[in-house]
This record gives sequence, C-alpha cells and structure tokens, in this order.
Amino acid sequence: MPSGCSIRALWILNNHDTVVFSRRFPVVEKRWRSAFKTENENTDPPRLPTDQQLATSFARRKRREGSSRGYGLRVSQSTKGSDSWVDDPITRHIISLSLSEDDDNESNENDDTNILWPIVIHAKALYHILVLPLVEPREMKDFVNLSNRSDCGSAVGEDLSLSSLLLNMSSITGAFMVAHSFGDIVSGDTAEPEVVVAASPSVGGLFDSLTGSIGISTRPRPVAAAPVAASSSQSSITGAAASDAPKSGLLDKDLLRNFIASAMPFGTPLDLSLSNIFAMKANGFSSAEPPHQDLKQPAWKPYLYKGKQRLLFTIHETINAAMYDRDEIPDSVSVAGQINCRAELEGLPDVSFPLAGLSKARIDSISFHPCAQVPAHGIDKQNIVFQPPLGNFVLMRYQAGCGLGPPVKGFYQLSMVSEDEGAFLFKVGLMEGYKSPLSMEFCTITMPFPRRRIVAFDGTPSAGTVVTTEHSVEWRVVGSGRSLSGKSLEATFPGTIKFSPLKSRRRGDGDDDEENDGEGTENVVNVEDVLVQKMNKDLPAVEMEEPFCWQAYDYAKVSFKIVGASVSRMSIDTKSVNIYPTTKSPVEYSAQVTSGDYILWNTLGKAPSAAAV
Repeated sequence: MPSGCSIRALWILNNHDTVVFSRRFPVVEKRWRSAFKTENENTDPPRLPTDQQLATSFARRKRREGSSRGYGLRVSQSTKGSDSWVDDPITRHIISLSLSEDDDNESNENDDTNILWPIVIHAKALYHILVLPLVEPREMKDFVNLSNRSDCGSAVGEDLSLSSLLLNMSSITGAFMVAHSFGDIVSGDTAEPEVVVAASPSVGGLFDSLTGSIGISTRPRPVAAAPVAASSSQSSITGAAASDAPKSGLLDKDLLRNFIASAMPFGTPLDLSLSNIFAMKANGFSSAEPPHQDLKQPAWKPYLYKGKQRLLFTIHETINAAMYDRDEIPDSVSVAGQINCRAELEGLPDVSFPLAGLSKARIDSISFHPCAQVPAHGIDKQNIVFQPPLGNFVLMRYQAGCGLGPPVKGFYQLSMVSEDEGAFLFKVGLMEGYKSPLSMEFCTITMPFPRRRIVAFDGTPSAGTVVTTEHSVEWRVVGSGRSLSGKSLEATFPGTIKFSPLKSRRRGDGDDDEENDGEGTENVVNVEDVLVQKMNKDLPAVEMEEPFCWQAYDYAKVSFKIVGASVSRMSIDTKSVNIYPTTKSPVEYSAQVTSGDYILWNTLGKAPSAAAV
C-alpha cells in the first residue's frame, strides 16, 4: 500500500453519542479490502459499521473504559483487547472500537475482524469527530497482538509498543489534521490567526478582491461601523469564512459536504484550508493568471498575489501559571507561543530567516507549518525556509519557559472569619525585571465566587480601581489606557467581603451520604467517577464553567496583555530576512503576550497541584 494519508471513513457524534454526520470513501475502502484479502489469504474483511452500530460501539466503549470520557485508563475491570488494557496516554486521542455485541467475549482474542482501529478522536464544542485512516493490515495485526499482551508492550525500549507502532504510520498525522479541520468547522472556529501590523494604505490588487468575499479585510470597508479612535496606530488583520461558518449549536451539513468535495474528494486530503476552498469557490481561476513557468505552484496556494508587497510577522505568546506562595509547592509558569505570518509577495518566492533566541528561550517542543523547511540547526540559531501561502497562517508553534520570569508575582490570601464573612489580602508585583520596549497594556485580577452572592464589600487598593458584581470582585491594577512601561509596580489590596447566608442543608442529608457512600463507590467503575464522588461528599461542585472553584478551593485569576517583545526571548531580526527572488519588500515584526490560565491560589486554603516526578 502506498504511503501518505487516505481516509476510509469519518463520523461526527453529538454529546448524546448520536451520529449527526458521516462520510465513507469507497475508493479508499476498496484499497483496504484488497490489501486485507492479500494479507489474510482471500478472507473477506468486515464491512464498515452503520451509523447506529458505530454509535452503539462508541457508547459501549465509554462505559467499558477507565474514564467517563472514554479515555483508556487501566482499572481492575479492564479486559484484554481494550484500550484501557493497553493503558497508554495516546488512547485519549487514538482509540479502537469493538464491533462485537459482547465486549467480554474473549473468543475473539487475536482476531482483528471485529476491531476498528486506529480511530483518531477529536472533541470540539459539543461534538466528537472520529476519523478512520487507511493503514496496512499487518499494522492492524500488530495492534491486536499488542492489546492482548499482559505487559501491554509499553516498556521503554520495547521493539513493539503502541508509540513506536504509531510513529511509523504516516496516515496518523494526516488524520489528526482532518479531525482538527472538521472540529474548527463544526465549532465555527474558522478565523485565521491574528497578525498585528502598523496601519498603512490598502495593498489593493487581486488579493483584496478574492479575500473580501471570504471575510478577510486588509482595509476598513466604506460602510457604517463602530467608531475607531483616531489616535490608534495599529490595526489587526484577521480572516474567517464567517458567512459560511455554522451557527452555534447547529451542524451545517451542506458546508461539510462542500468542504469534503474540495478538500478530500476521494478520501485523500488535498487542501484543508477553508479560506482557500471558499476563495476558489467564489472566484474560480482566471485565464489571465497562468501558473508560474519556472516553479511548481503548490496546491495550497491557488492564487498568486498581485499588489504592493510586504512581509508581516507576529509572535503571539500565552502565559499559563499557577502561583501558590508555598514552600512545599513550587510555582508553575509556562509559555505557549506561535509565529503568525502574512506574506503579501508576488510570484512564488522563498523566504528565509534565522530564528534567534532559541538557547535563551528554553524551548520544550516546536513544530512548523507544512510549507516550512528547517535545514540548519545551531545552539542559538535555526534557519527557517518557507514558501508562504496566501492569507494569515501559523508558521511555527512552540512551548517554552518564561525567560524573563512571571510578569505578575505575589500572593492571594482569603480567610473566612465566619460562614458568611471573609477577609482577603493581595500583594502583587508587576513587570519585575521587564524593561522597555516591553509594556503592559492592562492587568486585571478577579476573585470569582460562583457559589456565593456578595452583599457587602470594603477595601481600597494601593493602585488601580475595583469593580464588584454579585459573584465576583474585579481589581483593575493597570487600567486600559494607562500602560506600564520601563518600570515595575508593587501594589496591595486588603479588604473584607460579606456573602448572603447559605441555605441550610436538609436534616438527614449527612446520614444518607454515609449510608450510600460505600455502596456508590463499589458500583462506580470509572476512575474519574470515583474521584468526583469523593470530592462531592465534602466539596460540592459549581457550574462546569468553573471546574476548579469548589467550596474549599479559592483562587484569583489574572488577565493581562503585554506588547513590545516576547517573554520567552524568542525574536525575529527583520534585517536578516531574505526573500528569493530578491525584491524590495518591507518586513514588519510585532510581538504580544497575553494571559491564559494565570491563577493565584489562596495561600490559606486548599489548592490542587501536580506532583513533581
């Protein structure tokens, strides 16, 4: 069987485990059946399951495996041949489905005729996207043998392990790309990455005409719009197939069918860019723009740009942090970054530049867009060569340490002096060690209380302003329009807070809990359900939007934005960017840093933490 990626079938299930969309590719399935017969001495392979059979198998797997979400975690009830028996973290993303009626029937051991594998699973919005790629029958046999071994074959250095098996299968990566593309479509998350650039006149030309039809705007349109401050010196270029995206909660099946017809008509992915597909659909191909004679025009660049040329780079980093202010628990700070690019260049040029700051950035992982080549490596230099597609795209993604240290340090303390009254104290330091051109545009610290209603509040911070709602206190340390640049700031915020009285529990609830606790724990099979049940006994959960805010867990969430440079010390020297064939095109570079899950845990309360290895 040839290498590459081909898809046998895909299914989209809603949160009720019902198939709401499916597509099978007969051309690819014919190749699978032919290879299966050759490998198994002309034995007919099983046919793909119907939508109902697939949904039933998926729901049965979720009940059988070691997690309520269907993750394969080893428990005492795990059976041979199941993903939980393999007990590998990759089974959160690549699963198998048993098509037999009885999962406990061991007579099918070492029989791959009733197993559907490998299925790439991707959860997005309210849907699960299941993608079944084409693999070789011998790889299927290897998996079946592996899933029935008592040691699971997951030991380090093993010749046959699930990870080594999957690494040699080129179709897995393509199947993940297909699953994520469909996930973006069903969730409506089809916007292009943001590229922040200095305000300038329109580039005009062909690109304006073809991108305007799919929602990409390079200049303000002459229509009524919300007023923009005249002093604004920056604008952002973003793009999305907004008019064609499905509405929230509704699955646009026509959009999915049109996407399949263009992106992977016979089961082999060609171009998974929704923007390119709708541009081709709206504009077609002009005879006045023949393909380049010297260079091969890639499929993912269906149009050649015409107009004023320029090259734009934006480094966008997100800082996730958990601050405990405790000797026994170390603080955790990590940076997730990406380099967004927009190349408004005529023809099919190659762009190259050395990426500086790798040694200082302490990169943990890195990945590149398919159009990029990385031929040269060094301690502090990595040369990147790429042939850019149209529109905004993510050139590189990486995980790194925060080279400059956390931009917001400090602690949060909350002590309940009674059932309905509490005293709190913040002490924070902003931008310590951060120098110009780094600038913090805003910083807000929020104390959420989703289970309690605030009836009284008293407190005055040493800097900033305070806004209260029924269920939160918001401290705007650095307000919008008052940026912090070239200096640090220390601020404190003491105060008291009073909540409305809690409703008293019904008499006898505690006795009922004690009587039912043992029986409930014995009947629960899933590991997560056992943990949740134990936590619910003393720590009742709140809404799903606040998964960590239990009655005994208190935290404050920090939100901020920093511009001027990256915090990982990753950078791009615009003078070192080369374009071939040579052209006089300005190169612009910008950087911005935003907060992700940046949490200050209550020093005086309970807080979840990950144990260090």
